[in-house]
Amino acid sequence: MRRKNQRGLTLVELIVAFSIMLILTTMAVPLARSRVRIDRERELRFVEREIRSAIDKYKDYADAGYLGQQKLDSDGYPDKLETLVEGVKLQGQVDKKIRFLRRIPKDPFTNSTDWGMRSTKDDPTSNSWGGQNVFDVYTKTTEKAPDGTNYSDW
Repeated sequence: MRRKNQRGLTLVELIVAFSIMLILTTMAVPLARSRVRIDRERELRFVEREIRSAIDKYKDYADAGYLGQQKLDSDGYPDKLETLVEGVKLQGQVDKKIRFLRRIPKDPFTNSTDWGMRSTKDDPTSNSWGGQNVFDVYTKTTEKAPDGTNYSDW
């Protein structure tokens, strides 16, 4: 029997409260994980678009003749990803360089700046780089999207 001046919760009240908290927590964890995955996917799309547009801009400058004589196998694309960051001297300028990226962005899935690359001579579905030029980039993660596609195919 309880006295009127005693305060606190009974064991049954504690069990019910913890059960409710457990149910709410088990519902929140999958939602939080899916939110993290959605954010990573959005970041991956943004970063790939940024790198690909820098590669395309390099190609446009090379085709217009602003970057001088290009290597024979390069087809006007950069020979490595770091070239977009280091910059290239413009034709006819003494010491003016143009940079296409400020830095190589991190892959949100692997958390590194090591991207998979494809050249114009490589098969579009290849996971190995021929080394002639950088035509495209992809993530090196082996994870799959919720629809079953590989993130490396994006």
